[in-house]
Amino acid sequence: MPAFPLHPTTFRRLQPLLSLPARAGLCAMWLYYAVPKLSYSNDALGLAVRAYRIAPDGLADAFGTVQPFLELALGLLVLIGLGTRLAAALSALLLLVYIAGIISLGARGIAINCGCGGIASQAAAGHTRYILDVLRDVGYLVPAGWLIWQPRSPLVLDSWLLGEPEPRYL
Repeated sequence: MPAFPLHPTTFRRLQPLLSLPARAGLCAMWLYYAVPKLSYSNDALGLAVRAYRIAPDGLADAFGTVQPFLELALGLLVLIGLGTRLAAALSALLLLVYIAGIISLGARGIAINCGCGGIASQAAAGHTRYILDVLRDVGYLVPAGWLIWQPRSPLVLDSWLLGEPEPRYL
């Protein structure tokens, strides 16, 4: 039995069709989490990041202010397919930061809601969802990792700007 179940030519033709839903999923995730944060004040966003008690207040405030715009930018870049591999790599890096932050909360016994898609808030002891939050973010790493490995897909600006032909399918 061959090590690779698909003929390489078949994989090359199917790969863009697999990358398109990966782009859509990663884009939807970033937009879903970024858009609600845009309605909050910078003070509230900084306070949410400070709740993690990881970074100094000034750095937490700066990250809280920039975070929704960074997430929005990543979502839009993945949507239009501009710098797809780089946007996916930055997405993976940011997700790893979020995962580390959530794990650190549990390790230090701090009970808050993660604030994903909103503002972090106090949670009753024993009523956190850290394991689910980490598993969710690990799940988001899957499309990011796929796009780092295979960024080509239909309807991307990368192909147009680089003069590459649209991928051919079966």
